Amino acid sequence: MSPCCSSVGKKTHMAAFEEILAARAAEAGLTLTQAQIGQFTVYNDMLVDWNTRMNLTALTAPEDVAVKHIIDSLTAYEPTLFGAAHTLIDVGTGAGLPGIPLAVYAPHIRVTLMDALQKRVKFLTEVTAAMGVTNVRCIHARAEAAARAKEHRAAYDIAVSRAVARMPVLLEYTLPFVRTGGTVLALKGRAYAEEAEEGKRAAQILGGGAIHARPVHLPGLDDVRAILSVTKERPTPKAYPRRAGQPEQKSLK
Repeated sequence: MSPCCSSVGKKTHMAAFEEILAARAAEAGLTLTQAQIGQFTVYNDMLVDWNTRMNLTALTAPEDVAVKHIIDSLTAYEPTLFGAAHTLIDVGTGAGLPGIPLAVYAPHIRVTLMDALQKRVKFLTEVTAAMGVTNVRCIHARAEAAARAKEHRAAYDIAVSRAVARMPVLLEYTLPFVRTGGTVLALKGRAYAEEAEEGKRAAQILGGGAIHARPVHLPGLDDVRAILSVTKERPTPKAYPRRAGQPEQKSLK
């Protein structure tokens, strides 16, 4: 293929993604500026490119990136909660989801993207720079270690996580990061009610309150999803999180 044809093909692909994202966002009741759509288009292009060299996601079709990655991430946004927040950490962010879309949508919040794999952190660093997202920092760390560090423990207004672990384990990874009065948001699928029940004991042990579920719907899909939220009511005991491997081996169910 000639350079000219390649350039035309890329522009057509970009335009198609922009149109899909704008339409699906409107269906979901989300208002995206043209600048934000442009930033998400850069994300889409780099995600697809980097995914040929490393495992970032199984979903790279334009419709999937728009709906199942970006819009799904933005379902965590709640105006009152995010409007009052200043700091957010995405624990086990992977390809930057939901943290990058939330950083774009709520640019007043300082967002920390944390992942245990250095290669993914390199992608996150480069893609956020290319997108022009300036309210993000990318950290290579395990949750079990970072949550014990003074810099991070009880340092955030919001902790978010998507596709990381079942609720009892996830709360041990996330609740130590938020301040008393802060909130953990977990993006969950069809088993969200079961997970909320499973997580009750963990929430109590780790300083959290009741687990609340807010069902969400993605445009064009019939599946069941929800945002599970837990407000931190008191400090997490110093014994938590336990060292690597223990939360999974003996969860707080």
